[in-house]
Amino acid sequence: MSSGLEQLARADSPQPLPDAVCLARFLADLPDPRSRRGRRFPLVPVVAAAAAVVLAGARSLTAVLEWIADVPDWVLRAVGFTTDPFTKKITVPHPTTVVRLMARLDGDALDAAVSEFLQARAADHSEAKVRWRAVAVDGKQLRGSRVSDGKAVWLLAAMDHTGTVVGQRQIDAKSNETPAFIPLLEGLDLANVVVTADAAHTQHTNGTWLGDREAHYIAVVKGNHPTLLATLKKLPWRDIALDDKDKTTGRNRLEVRRLKTVAFRHLDYPGARQALQVVRYRKDLTSGKTTIQRLYFVTSLPSGAATGAQIADWIRGHWKSENQLHHVRDTTFAEDASKLRTGSLARAMATLRNLAISIFR
Repeated sequence: MSSGLEQLARADSPQPLPDAVCLARFLADLPDPRSRRGRRFPLVPVVAAAAAVVLAGARSLTAVLEWIADVPDWVLRAVGFTTDPFTKKITVPHPTTVVRLMARLDGDALDAAVSEFLQARAADHSEAKVRWRAVAVDGKQLRGSRVSDGKAVWLLAAMDHTGTVVGQRQIDAKSNETPAFIPLLEGLDLANVVVTADAAHTQHTNGTWLGDREAHYIAVVKGNHPTLLATLKKLPWRDIALDDKDKTTGRNRLEVRRLKTVAFRHLDYPGARQALQVVRYRKDLTSGKTTIQRLYFVTSLPSGAATGAQIADWIRGHWKSENQLHHVRDTTFAEDASKLRTGSLARAMATLRNLAISIFR
């Protein structure tokens, strides 16, 4: 990489080409699905070029193919394409070659490389160390990838509450999210991480696994744990002091959220140290109708490890994975309108969109 690109890559602001060039270093171990015979174009430059165009705002695979065909030679050199020794020109793969190659990529390996790059980039640009880091685990279906048998690509992602996607895995369907929880987080540095997830992931195995890795959790308790839920509901919440109260107005409604916490020596969930109750009051400012919702959680955080405001923020922050990741991919990048259904194409594009969203966050 030229000195100019090196200098741009160290800037705090997103730079599509320098970031794509830096990503190329992390793609070195990406397995090439092609046989050794006939590899005219290296794998890394093709993937790095695709990353650069998505970082620049491309919404479709067609835009990726057009970008690779039209950009100047110096850009092609930057992402890794080489000059032909006979013609003295830089040749690029035919669009069909790019499609076939990306359709055969190892999705898990690509996600791992992107995750490693994002974590390294975040560490380089971080100015302060925080005691706790929150990570949300949530799934999303790529509706446009649905084929004749009704199946669509379903992805389970882990996103730092600051907006960086730290991991992603493809699963068969929403019902298979639970067994993918541990493989998704395995390999990540989870020390002092607080994991948030929906009720499907409130499983004893997950709680034990997180504890063994010095991670913490805030686990929502619903009907899949009836005994534990009944225990939490019977607590004398009226006599427990309020830890946090928050009021917001938006979307023509008023919301008030109240959090109470109580410490426990033993709860029927691995490593649980506190029980939490969140009461949400929501008033429709047009109709005047008010609804009340009570939610219950357990957490492995000991009493005093985090303030009530922090815990309340992490509970609310879990939905950032829906609002700041999945919704952005659907709207800004038109993901659900995409009709990519061949091999790993849909997943590869979703991974590159995660890359762009994480960097711009």
